[in-house]
Amino acid sequence: MIITIPGGAGFMGAGIVRDLISDRAIIDIKKIRICDTSRSRMEALVAELGDARLEIFDLDVTDPARLAAAITGADICMNCVPTLAGYQMVIFEAAFAARVPYVDLGGLGIYTVKQIAEHERFKAAGMTAVTGVGADPGMSNVICRAVADELDEIDRINLYWAAELVGDENPVLVPPYSISTVLAEYAHPSTQFLDGRHMICDPMTGVEVLDLPEPWGRCEFMYSPHSEQLTVPLADGIAEKGIREFTWKLHLPHREHEAWVGLVKAGFGDLDATVEVGGVQVKPLDVLSKVIQRNIEKNGHRIPEQQSHEIHFAIGHGRKDGLPRTVRCDVIVTPDPMYDGFVDACTSMNASIAAQLILKYPKKPGVYAPEGYFDAATYFPELEKRKFRIIKTIK
Repeated sequence: MIITIPGGAGFMGAGIVRDLISDRAIIDIKKIRICDTSRSRMEALVAELGDARLEIFDLDVTDPARLAAAITGADICMNCVPTLAGYQMVIFEAAFAARVPYVDLGGLGIYTVKQIAEHERFKAAGMTAVTGVGADPGMSNVICRAVADELDEIDRINLYWAAELVGDENPVLVPPYSISTVLAEYAHPSTQFLDGRHMICDPMTGVEVLDLPEPWGRCEFMYSPHSEQLTVPLADGIAEKGIREFTWKLHLPHREHEAWVGLVKAGFGDLDATVEVGGVQVKPLDVLSKVIQRNIEKNGHRIPEQQSHEIHFAIGHGRKDGLPRTVRCDVIVTPDPMYDGFVDACTSMNASIAAQLILKYPKKPGVYAPEGYFDAATYFPELEKRKFRIIKTIK
């Protein structure tokens, strides 16, 4: 198998490569083509990992010929170019033209509806694409599938993700993932499925406080723009069960949450805005990104050892055999030496799982969200192999 990864030297792409070359692989991988704009990052990654199957490919996604060459001949294209860079549909279409199965990390669902709309075209061509195959979206969609499969009728499914850091207070703001993604989650309206239809909700609304086990404790969740609520309530095996509500809510570590709220209040949530400084037009987002990165590099010695704990869970309410039933499925990710070297092991490992499952089993032509392509019975053992703890309760 040949796997090509546009954006393969970035944080998420590099993590995917780490998982693909591990002993957790369930397919025979002959080559991994790391495609990126930064040769230095690619060379550093290959030197660190020291695996002969790794190949470097200089990629400019704005060059159609280079993009086609990066994808052609691969068994799957894993698009890790940041969603907000704006090239997702370009790479999606390039994979179709090269007749190569496609996956991406999905991000905020900006392109999800456009991609799903191409389902019949991909199906007719015998082509496969699965959008949003990281942790959230990705694993979270499969969690919802596991919940839905335990219900004959569904009133609502509510999906949550919470992260907490354990250790000394960090005097340096370290983003949990892309700065633009975090700011968008806090500053942009979201689409939620309420009263049987999609509705636009204001940023940071839908506040809900839940008491979770330690180390999360009392968590304040809020609506956030994501792709799960765009696809899960419309999926086969879920929509026909009468679902009337589906929401996705976020909780970031308490002190970091305050920082992101403050930045949005200061105007950094307007991601495309420019301002004039000294006669030069600059994007506040670009300035913020450089300042945060400089601060991390300058004060790296002040960053304490912290352990990240994540909990992803969905709660479904409905009926089974005519009787009321509540189903909850949790996936808990706690620190483990297996995750050393990963910036976000949960996202990278789930993308690796999705790609390998697509390649291992007969492909389903069309464009799918994860809940429409994967089943929990096949997917969850791969999570457990990576030491993600799964808890399902039925009442």
